[in-house]
Amino acid sequence: MPHTPHPPASRPRARARRRLRAAALLASAVSVCLVAASAPPTPLGVGDRLYPHLGNPGYDVAAYDLSFTYSGSNSEPLRAVTVIDARTTADLDRVNLDFAHGEVDSVEVDGEPAAFVTAGEDLVVTPEDPLDEDEWTRITVRHTSDPVYPEDREGGWVRTSDGLAMANQADVAHLVFPCNDHPSDKAGFTFRVTAPDGLTAVANGLPTGVERTDGNTTWTYRTAHPMATELAQVSIGRSTVLHRAGPRGLPVRDVVPTEHRAALEPWLEKTPDQIAWMEEKVGRYPFETYGLLMADATTGFELETQTLSLFERELFTEPGYPKWYVESIMVHELAHQWFGNSVGPATWSDLWLNEGHATWYEALYAEETADKPLQARMKAAYGASDGWRAKGGPPAAPKPPTSGSKTGIFRANVYDGAALVLYALRQEIGRPAFEHLERAWVTRHRDGTATTADFVRLASETAGRDLSDFLHGWLYGEKTPPMPGHPDWKPVAGE
Repeated sequence: MPHTPHPPASRPRARARRRLRAAALLASAVSVCLVAASAPPTPLGVGDRLYPHLGNPGYDVAAYDLSFTYSGSNSEPLRAVTVIDARTTADLDRVNLDFAHGEVDSVEVDGEPAAFVTAGEDLVVTPEDPLDEDEWTRITVRHTSDPVYPEDREGGWVRTSDGLAMANQADVAHLVFPCNDHPSDKAGFTFRVTAPDGLTAVANGLPTGVERTDGNTTWTYRTAHPMATELAQVSIGRSTVLHRAGPRGLPVRDVVPTEHRAALEPWLEKTPDQIAWMEEKVGRYPFETYGLLMADATTGFELETQTLSLFERELFTEPGYPKWYVESIMVHELAHQWFGNSVGPATWSDLWLNEGHATWYEALYAEETADKPLQARMKAAYGASDGWRAKGGPPAAPKPPTSGSKTGIFRANVYDGAALVLYALRQEIGRPAFEHLERAWVTRHRDGTATTADFVRLASETAGRDLSDFLHGWLYGEKTPPMPGHPDWKPVAGE
């Protein structure tokens, strides 16, 4: 659901009400606080099946205001201030935030100092006064943000050849800043990044100001739509920001290493037409801007950070990659702006809705622009599907990530395995109904989150019949069901 901005006048009234209630019920309140304080702080979570300790109950974040000060060295911690505006959904004696890789200097709740301790990967904050249900609160954390990680806990900041970028998916935004690190809690974001002159900082959303003082520059960016923590992006480096127009004048900005600007331009100029192609398939682009961030780093992945997708620069400059392949990967990350960003997963088990759709449009684009048949790719996926399900679980019930795994839950079963589900659905209900479903999905759930059950319901509504039994096998079965229209397709032994 979209979040309403924090009303500034509400905090003093909330504080006054808490003080009045505390005065009226002093003995009871003191007793409750003493009992609560005696219990040891513990890490909490929202109960996600795959990441049970991510997120925290008891509040809904409306907005983050993140300030980072970069020294010029990407091996030194950044000084940072995180301000969280949230509405409580329960009475809280403590507030748990996800934060696990930085030093905390101080915490304030509604302008008053608050006690804090670490418990697991949580920062547990105890405000001076307990927080009442259904009230606004502002939490300010002054901390460091360390871009250097142990080998077994990488993620968050990505160190590039000339600075930093960010890659928080799926469970590492809280290595960068304190937050409610689960995709179910979207919020507005403001970024203020200070760096030495000669460097350029860019973040999600659109710029709202630039200030230069004493050899440093501070850039401010703000999102116009709610965003999950895993999609946050901040780039700092010797970069050039390129501007062009997309459909209907959509601002398209790309962030590239200055020395590679000329080599990358032939790829970047393709983006407006790719946006137009996606709009023909599923409707209007859902955000205020789009563009590519080309990072001089080896990550092993590309990432759909909201409004500014992260790419390895070498994907575009390494001659071994076919042109059609690179373009299809560009469309994959672009498609995520609709599927995964605008419509986010309610839980990480719903990841197939992100990656399956992005893979679907990646493959469809390759078919329509490079003569790479979608059916051939889906037949190959069908042959491998039973093996993918055995190794990684069915598309809508992936197996939990293994300890220390860098790929986590991002396995073939939620990419081509999930695209295969969409192909089966199109075979079952026909192309017109399927295309209508896709448009309806991104319209109905825009700026929100959605579940696999939501998709099954909308598919049934669109088809005019209950598809629960049909889709259950495709989404949750240990074995891949027969493909409608292709009785000759068989699993391939050993895949």
